[in-house]
Amino acid sequence: MSGEELTEQETALYDRQIRVWGVDAQRRLSKSHIFVSGLKGTAVEFCKNIVLAGVGSLTLNDDNPVTPEALAANFLIPFDENMGGGGSLADLCCDSLKDFNPMVHVSVEKGDLSSFGVDFFEKFDIVVISCCSLAAKKSVNEKCRKLSKKLAFYSVDCRDSCGEIFVDLQKYCYVKKKADETDECQLDYPSFEEAIAIPWRSLPKRVSKLYFAMRVVERFEEVERRKPGETSIADLANVLKLRNELCLAHSLNESQIPDTLLERLVVSTKEFPPVSAILGGILGQEVIKAISGKGDPLKNFFFFDAVDGKGVIEDISTS
Repeated sequence: MSGEELTEQETALYDRQIRVWGVDAQRRLSKSHIFVSGLKGTAVEFCKNIVLAGVGSLTLNDDNPVTPEALAANFLIPFDENMGGGGSLADLCCDSLKDFNPMVHVSVEKGDLSSFGVDFFEKFDIVVISCCSLAAKKSVNEKCRKLSKKLAFYSVDCRDSCGEIFVDLQKYCYVKKKADETDECQLDYPSFEEAIAIPWRSLPKRVSKLYFAMRVVERFEEVERRKPGETSIADLANVLKLRNELCLAHSLNESQIPDTLLERLVVSTKEFPPVSAILGGILGQEVIKAISGKGDPLKNFFFFDAVDGKGVIEDISTS
């Protein structure tokens, strides 16, 4: 990111934020470039938050057409009888986000996420993908890691009233303040593929049940060649069977992945707007931390379940 100073207009517009996190953090934000693919409710909440925060540019990727389900979860889509007039989700969200903050350059990148090569991601500082397949998460994360620059990768998923955020900052250095002292800290992050490959028996006993449940559903969709969220009550028996097989392979008690939790994830695949708002807020906060280098970053999974109202951070890594 460039070391240019804030303009007079930027300083005036972001005055309140500068008072909170400082002019250097705001300068870094204003020079950052962010890519977001998959524009459902949670990703849209995130986009709104970072545009208001004043990032340099935001590139949107989602060629899907507007559907009644998208209208219900995406407040950036203007309602009309023509279902968005034939534009893609990215096109319509782009137009709305420009109105939130004209100083942020918002654009659209057409094409399937899987078609973008390593060099495509070179121009970004942050990559966020939402509601993507297991293969897409592994692939995009790996492409980000192949670059010579350190690029922060995030994936976010929301199913009904449950949500998950994954973070990969690679080797990340940040400043931590304690009283009058300032400490420089470093964290080593695993890739998504490395993290989920860790045997379940090796994880702490109190790991969130949602972590295991998400892996089961993710694996089921991969085996059955389904798109994320393409499940129904008719699939529950096979999902439970896969749960039993994975638990046996990992020496994990099946009670760690309750039938009721899997049923919620399989049957209620739509995003619950209040949970989307929470996840989008947390994700926005974490991206601002990563860009500014201030504050303890999340390592490396965050889970939220509206049933108990708890947000849980889990460090799923070998270090």
